[in-house]
Amino acid sequence: MINNIIKLCVLFSLITVPKLRAQKKNEKPNLIVIHTDEHNFRTLGCYRDLMTKEQAFVWGEGIEVKTPHLDRIANEGAICTKYYAANPVCAPSRASFITGLYPVATDVTKNGLILKDGLDTFASVLKNEGYATSYVGKWHLAGVDTPGFRPKNMFGFDDNRYTINQGHWKQIIEKNGELTVYKSGKSKFNEDNLETFATDFLISKSLQILKKDKDKPFCLMVSLPDPHGPNTVRPPYDTMYEHLEFKDPKTMNTGKENGPGWSFGKNQAEKLVQKEMQNIFGMVKCIDDNVGRILKFLDDENLAENTIIVFTSDHGDLMGEHHKHNKSSPYEASAKIPFIIRYPKEIKAGKVINTAYTTTDFVPTILGLMKAGSVKNVHGKDTSFDFIGKRKTVSNDRIVYLTTALSSWTSAVSNRYKYVLSPFDQPWLFDLKKDPDELINFYNDPKYSAVVKKFDRELNDQMKKYKDPAIEAWKDETARNATMKKIRIDEYRQIDKDGNKVLKK
Repeated sequence: MINNIIKLCVLFSLITVPKLRAQKKNEKPNLIVIHTDEHNFRTLGCYRDLMTKEQAFVWGEGIEVKTPHLDRIANEGAICTKYYAANPVCAPSRASFITGLYPVATDVTKNGLILKDGLDTFASVLKNEGYATSYVGKWHLAGVDTPGFRPKNMFGFDDNRYTINQGHWKQIIEKNGELTVYKSGKSKFNEDNLETFATDFLISKSLQILKKDKDKPFCLMVSLPDPHGPNTVRPPYDTMYEHLEFKDPKTMNTGKENGPGWSFGKNQAEKLVQKEMQNIFGMVKCIDDNVGRILKFLDDENLAENTIIVFTSDHGDLMGEHHKHNKSSPYEASAKIPFIIRYPKEIKAGKVINTAYTTTDFVPTILGLMKAGSVKNVHGKDTSFDFIGKRKTVSNDRIVYLTTALSSWTSAVSNRYKYVLSPFDQPWLFDLKKDPDELINFYNDPKYSAVVKKFDRELNDQMKKYKDPAIEAWKDETARNATMKKIRIDEYRQIDKDGNKVLKK
């Protein structure tokens, strides 16, 4: 009898001790951030599901790429419908995302600049708390070293073996520990080398790192260079959407002459190129399939419950809306980014957050969610309670501030209104509820006078608070004219003999 009791005790210890060790080992939550480049939120099914049919299918009814793995993150966690790039340009947005600061405080106010030395990031905080920290993919914060591998200063990201400073490389080959990258014109894919496609390669290396670090708290950020141009993708994704015919979005040919002055300039779109649009969808599908590989790893290793997984991007892509491609404008498809997050321990499944955030909010919020240390003097706000609170839907009228390089515009945005100041035009006020296409300026409408006053005051207060150089640049007519000359307004619009705004030929 005693021997049987001893045997049961031994058996019980064999079962429970590893379990207790596992609980202790995983006491701190893990973090995975999957970060894409120039990603239109409408290409995610979870965003389309929350929109009207007209807004979800701006390129034609049924023109969609299905994203089941990304949708899973949103459905099992939270989706933010009003998350904005503090500055919708690659490097400035990334700098804000990892530091919690507006671009002017990071020294990265445009592409090609170097992140200010000595700044703390969410990775440096987690590293100090014993996390294994890694960064894989496009960095874009170490100047114009092209492409530049393993930047010297990684601001808390320890493992940077697969960090590439900049460039939208389509093929990455590793040989004897050395990396070689190729642009779309030089890369050739066949069934023997599909794993060298940048998205596949970077996810594979991320999985290797996760396997190495799975027995300790880990923080991994993987930055994929797609779906940014050049708009090419490997087989079979390069032909997967050839059956789709993309229609020009409604706003491509609406409001050209009477639109905002800041909407003119580079990357004008007169007509969609079918093959490029099809390949963008192909890139998104490839990304989604690779996100599925990450999710499967977490499931297989029993890490899903205690791992925060975030999917987001540095900025959007207009993809023909408002007669433009790419980014750099305050329009929704440019400035708003996808942001979905899953953390089963704390975030209720299916949560929808409609409050306005910017990329400056990520650092204080993620550290708040992880109950970790903090970064001093961040510009962003800890919004972690919005994610872990009991409410299934979170909405308030918080106003956030967006800016761009060279002070060509600044904007104040809430979950309904968007107010834009620019030296190129009169102020613009959009009512995103009444006018989701952003075609109507309500600035001079008497019914909106209180809204205009509130947003003008809030925007100016935040510009002063965060030391936006536009405050000085626009303080009087002479300064505004100098700013306009600096940015070369002739690249944005011309005035015909009748005084109408027209696109430059």
